[in-house]
Amino acid sequence: MNAAKFPITFIWPEFLWALLALPLVVLMYVWLMRRRKAQSVRYASLSLVRQAMGAGQSIKRYIPPLLFLVALMLMLLAAARPMATITLPSNKQTVILAMDVSGSMRATDVQPNRLVASQAAAKAFLEDLPRNVRVGIVAFAGTAQVVQAPTLSREDLVAAIDKFQLQRATAIGSAIVVSLGEIFPDAGIDLQSVMAQSARNRGISIDQSQNAKPQKEHTPVEPGSFSSAAIILLTDGQRTTGVDTMEAAKMASERGVRIYTVGIGTVEGETIGFEGWSMRVRLDEETLKQVAARTMGEYYYAGSAENLKKVYEKLSTRLTLEKRETEISGLLAMAAAVLAMMAAGLSVLWFSRIL
Repeated sequence: MNAAKFPITFIWPEFLWALLALPLVVLMYVWLMRRRKAQSVRYASLSLVRQAMGAGQSIKRYIPPLLFLVALMLMLLAAARPMATITLPSNKQTVILAMDVSGSMRATDVQPNRLVASQAAAKAFLEDLPRNVRVGIVAFAGTAQVVQAPTLSREDLVAAIDKFQLQRATAIGSAIVVSLGEIFPDAGIDLQSVMAQSARNRGISIDQSQNAKPQKEHTPVEPGSFSSAAIILLTDGQRTTGVDTMEAAKMASERGVRIYTVGIGTVEGETIGFEGWSMRVRLDEETLKQVAARTMGEYYYAGSAENLKKVYEKLSTRLTLEKRETEISGLLAMAAAVLAMMAAGLSVLWFSRIL
């Protein structure tokens, strides 16, 4: 079945044929009631029977059997092992914050400037995350480096964020590669090797001695299927050096890692000066949207400091609660047991017998 059209699917749909037995149960109940009524008329006058069975008693008679019928239906549905998409606590245990510290982050189109606003929002994000989620921080400008390995210590993370210093150039793709290296420490993901391979793919001659180590073979998986970690990439999206952004996104996609991109700044941008030079910095939304789409993540626009905080609040919820397909046969079985007990209890209370 197509999950987009049918909200509930079944692992063992052949068990649904058992539902055809329910009409037979109803017919058997009706036959038993008529037989019981006929026997009652034999031993009492019709007027006494009608007097004993008023409107209220007549309705009460059918409530326990109806509850039991619903319980039986739920038990048969549970036997077919239904699957439904429901919101559950996420099992993500690691989040990598990849944060831009390039010169463009000194732009003041986000007050007081992009860097300060991103630092404040990141700290608020850490406060909202559950304490069992490990967080690592990758800072990137002309290259990318891990400034804090994944940890549960929020104090260490805040200290790392406070130490950010602006540098030249923007290597967004390199930040993604380094983040993947933190998520998969045993996979042999090395930035220098990836850059060397990227250069060879473009036909650029390189010094083979610069290669750190060969990459391990990797079998691609379905995009977005790795549920134990995610990357949050915050940048203005304008890459100037390092690994190609979409090549890095492809690496993340093949490993099932989702990248949630956050665009900070404005599309119009502004002209900034830095160490004697000036340049116009704009938000490259198109690239960030492509990265998110390629990895089954999401893109968020943060055109102001307040919007940036709201984006991080959404991400906090998005990473701790997620919709996923889950078997709900246990829930149906529990509901069936409750209804069956209610049916038996009401029957004993009202008629001193079970159904």
